[in-house]
Amino acid sequence: MGILSWIIVGLIAGWLAGMVMKGGGYGIVGDLIVGIVGGLIGGFIAAAVFGVDAMSGINIESVIVAFIGAVILIAILRAVAPGRARV
Repeated sequence: MGILSWIIVGLIAGWLAGMVMKGGGYGIVGDLIVGIVGGLIGGFIAAAVFGVDAMSGINIESVIVAFIGAVILIAILRAVAPGRARV
């Protein structure tokens, strides 16, 4: 998957995860980074658990995998830094 695809999927997944997890969010750049890293986490989990390559382009499967990874990442970030202001 090309870098542009990762950015688009990461932006969508980061934004969705920020909306679902509630709170102040991390801004557009933060959501993008959370989405991309979440995509890596989700892709690793999908490959390890299900044995599939889920991050294969801009499609619903890639967005779902990246979204799940981003939600996991946000939960970890909030557990590590619980004092962050929430809106």
